[in-house]
Amino acid sequence: MNIQQLRVFANAARYGTLTEAASEMRLKQPTVSFHLKKLEETLGVELFRKHTRQMQLTDAGQTLLPYARRVCALLDEADRLMTEHREQGRGPLKIGASYTPATYFMPPYLAEFQSNYPQVIPTLTVKQAGAILGLLRDYEVDVAVVSLLDPTAEGLHVVPLVQDDLMLVLPIGHPLARLDRLAVEDLLDAPFLVHEQGSTSRELSERWASENGLKWQIRMELGAIETIKESVKHGIGIGILPWRSVEKEVAEGELAARELPGKVRSRFVCLAYRKEDTLSYHVRTFIQFVRERCTDG
Repeated sequence: MNIQQLRVFANAARYGTLTEAASEMRLKQPTVSFHLKKLEETLGVELFRKHTRQMQLTDAGQTLLPYARRVCALLDEADRLMTEHREQGRGPLKIGASYTPATYFMPPYLAEFQSNYPQVIPTLTVKQAGAILGLLRDYEVDVAVVSLLDPTAEGLHVVPLVQDDLMLVLPIGHPLARLDRLAVEDLLDAPFLVHEQGSTSRELSERWASENGLKWQIRMELGAIETIKESVKHGIGIGILPWRSVEKEVAEGELAARELPGKVRSRFVCLAYRKEDTLSYHVRTFIQFVRERCTDG
């Protein structure tokens, strides 16, 4: 068992086909097949089921995968550390972020970070918060900035940065927009535009509705904040969106925003990173920068 075999195995598990794994590693497909076969011969077990077009891990493959990812990540990190010594800090930083922080919170800080550390080359992966934390645990990203209800996560350091509560968002001409404060009863017949399942905003919205006894009417599920905002502007329904995502439109008079009535749980934009003894220069630098620059007050 060698590192190249483990890298091939990890990529085959990630992409599900020999063709995609070969393309990612810039190898020929027979070379990928050869390494996988040798790894299975060495271990004496089958790692993939071969009877389907899409490669599926066996139980043995599922057991090996987190170790393969960890070994590859540690070797990559060791290589980055040596590169830092050789090139004085130049290198990549893989950042993961959920949608709201990536779009409405991080850009000015990323601009400042790149200005202060021009030799660090960030790449940004944007997915739902749960998916990003999964990538962080699997060593697919180095650090994460995500919106969370609970600032704890197994195996990770989680640092709350700023509060990022949800707001009711209404069309300017909506009757409820004339009220400074709303009650839960005001919303009994209101049609809602909500985030798709799996997002932190959707989870918090559903908790709010349930804990306040609101059997809301969902008119539409939408995957993007910008789509929800435009739909609200056109009077399709009421949105529940992070304040940071609508602050500009409210200030310019394009939308109205009101606090959620009743019992409301807070959510936070959080910094997350793995609990490890050694962090690379780029990760250490980014963590220190974010903690100094992005906290409330």
